[in-house]
Amino acid sequence: MNHTPHRWYHELTRYHWFVLIVAALGWLFDTMDQQLFVLARVPAMRELLAATPGAKVEKAQVDFYAGVTTSIFLLGWASGGLFFGVLGDRIGRVRTMLITILIYSFCTGLSAISRGFWDFAFYRFLTGLGVGGEFAVGVSLVAEVMPDRARPFALGLLQALSAVGNITAALLSIWLGHLEAAGAFQDLVVFSTPVKAWRIMFVIGVLPALLVILIRRKLKEPERWEATAHSGVVKQRLGSYAELFSDPVLRKRAIVGLVLAFSGVVGLWGIGFFTPDLFDGVLRASYAKQDMTPAEVDGNVAFWKGMLSVMLNLGAAMGIYSFAMVSHHFGRKPTFAIAFIAAAASTAAVFWYFKEFNQVFWMIPIMGFCQLSLFGGYAIYFPELFPTRLRSTGTSFCYNVGRFVAATGPLAQGALAGLLFAGSEHAIRYAGVTMCSVFLLGLLALPFAPETRGKPLPE
Repeated sequence: MNHTPHRWYHELTRYHWFVLIVAALGWLFDTMDQQLFVLARVPAMRELLAATPGAKVEKAQVDFYAGVTTSIFLLGWASGGLFFGVLGDRIGRVRTMLITILIYSFCTGLSAISRGFWDFAFYRFLTGLGVGGEFAVGVSLVAEVMPDRARPFALGLLQALSAVGNITAALLSIWLGHLEAAGAFQDLVVFSTPVKAWRIMFVIGVLPALLVILIRRKLKEPERWEATAHSGVVKQRLGSYAELFSDPVLRKRAIVGLVLAFSGVVGLWGIGFFTPDLFDGVLRASYAKQDMTPAEVDGNVAFWKGMLSVMLNLGAAMGIYSFAMVSHHFGRKPTFAIAFIAAAASTAAVFWYFKEFNQVFWMIPIMGFCQLSLFGGYAIYFPELFPTRLRSTGTSFCYNVGRFVAATGPLAQGALAGLLFAGSEHAIRYAGVTMCSVFLLGLLALPFAPETRGKPLPE
């Protein structure tokens, strides 16, 4: 008698789906706020640097300070991740998620009222605190609630849906760019500040705070965490970096995970997320030959940068979920190896060859697929490395400590483009290709990583 095998989602109850949806929304809005910044940082720097009396803003300066603000954001991300990772193990996944969503939402809104570089950078640091804390508690929550067989697929879907947040940000950029090009914000001033599309994007970034209402009313702590938190034997060891590093096995896993994450984070934030800035230069060079007003140029640039982000994240969604499918059959380590090689090759190809409009519709999705597939791996793999009492702490360590070092990535990219290669019209291209070597670090760490396919979560 033939039996049709059950799909992983057939094992989920209504509450399983509710947890997955709420966690996905929290991370989706988190990535939306991240992407709003990526799309807005160049026009923000162009305006805020020009606000200094007598300032003459050149492209090299804009590139450099865009890299600086991204590094500051990543430092906030790393700091928040470390703090809230521990807090997630100590006070619970749900409570910590609520706090992080409120922080990243309201501080994104504060970015809209920036008057200069330093207050903008400060608001981005605060936003990073919340952004960094949300990931570890979200994936720990889903990992602990889901049935073992469904867990990697649910985590892959959770991470894949983050691309929806990025696409939402891109569509907002497209819409607001269209309005700005049409002159909708011309001469519009609020609190002595000219209204620009980039400021409105940050105001919209406050809306995820509404998700907190749903979290407070319906979401419960995982039974695994409740049992561990109320066990007298382990209560004193919840969320402790000293405990994490006192165990040689967990220490090795944490360091290997850190290197894996560092490679992908620098690849994305130090290279991949500068693709809109690369496209910005291509577009402005084209529009300079046409009879267009500055507002029309800014609006059209915002539109096409938004379209680039949509294409990148359509590829990303497929790449992230594909990691769950491939690693289910072949294992986590071989899938990571393929992803690192593909990410390096596709990213270098984009920075070297991307010069025409039509390439947005095929080169960028391929790069998004390859680069972001790594992040599907992080969501699946990191919770599988650590026991319940240290799951949020360990996951956060891997995903966020690397950001302290990875924060040098955007700074290095900006410095390479704005300083070392400043004499070349292809500075950002040379910088991007040079930095693709960072993906090789992930490959070097893989021989030391444990294989976790088919194994239950450690207790």
